[in-house]
Amino acid sequence: DLSDGPFVVSKEDCKTAFDGLTEQERTSLSNIHRRVKAFADAQRKSVADIEIDIPGGKAGHTVSPCKAAGCYAPGGRYPLPSSVVMTAVTARAAGCETVILASPRPAKITLAAAHICDVDLMLCVGGAQAIAAMAYGVGDVVPSCDVIVGPGNKWVTAAKSIVNGHCGIDMLAGPSEVLVICDDTANAEIVAADLIAQAEHDVVARAILVSTSQEMIDSIEKEVVFQLSKLPEPNQSTARAAMSQSFAVHCETIEQCIEVSDAIAPEHLEIQTRDAMKVGMDCANYGGLFVGVNAAETLGDYGAGPNHTLPTGGTGRYTGGLSVFNFLRIRTWMRIDDSAASQSMVDDTITMARLEGLEGHARAAETRSATKTPAYKN
Repeated sequence: DLSDGPFVVSKEDCKTAFDGLTEQERTSLSNIHRRVKAFADAQRKSVADIEIDIPGGKAGHTVSPCKAAGCYAPGGRYPLPSSVVMTAVTARAAGCETVILASPRPAKITLAAAHICDVDLMLCVGGAQAIAAMAYGVGDVVPSCDVIVGPGNKWVTAAKSIVNGHCGIDMLAGPSEVLVICDDTANAEIVAADLIAQAEHDVVARAILVSTSQEMIDSIEKEVVFQLSKLPEPNQSTARAAMSQSFAVHCETIEQCIEVSDAIAPEHLEIQTRDAMKVGMDCANYGGLFVGVNAAETLGDYGAGPNHTLPTGGTGRYTGGLSVFNFLRIRTWMRIDDSAASQSMVDDTITMARLEGLEGHARAAETRSATKTPAYKN
């Protein structure tokens, strides 16, 4: 029985893990949960059912959540309870009835996050196997999920690409990345710290600097070297490997910096310039925007409110990050109450159907016409 085996953690054990945290750890986890939930709740309230008049009747849409959500939280180099919060809280805010969480070798803090997010089932399974279990279900224990979300390694990403269509997914996430646009007013120490924070994620992460000041670029590079030397292992080796494939770009103007950034469409975009909000609003392509010297990307990682599951690899050109909208279905409806008042729409439909060569469509409309006899009766 899977429910009694090593692959499922009970709600009681998740609560025990939460209770076993220090007071400071419980407080921080609770605060992060509260802020992410507040933002997700506001997103949910931003979209509502609508109804408008159409000839002879009404039309509208309804907004409703999918029934079961599958959430994945990585468990590789580091435990990522923040990913539990970002995915499970968002699914709950959308209104999903069932929330499943999968994470390999979950640490105590991961189980504690599962408790505070009130997940219905905690699976100790990772990789492609976890995605398959949530997509297709496992007996009476794991239901087939309608949507699967959350970041993971290349095996998780490959599995999500396979099940996409059988169920929905949020995105196919690649290596994490940050791009910082700065000018001569930036603080080299702070920018360097932000670049390193991203680089320590993975050896294939990218930290990109785009600046109008060559002196600032040089200062930041020196600061990166210094701060890297003080970073503990294994973080230092990971960050050094990521930095070896990262780069800086010197531009003549802020407008050129924006062009470079828009071409890359980074997952995280930091703006540390004069008039930072205007510069940020002029940028078109990114996953998440962090405006000003105090808006560290790492604050977004740990629950300022907006979701940290963001599009990578340039996909910010056409999509956004994880949100309640990934779990919602907008379904349209129409109703005709007054046949006479709908006749202009009937006539338009008959004309257009025949222009497209769809005679059956035209005749179906003619059966609703007050003036035309269906062709099959002639």
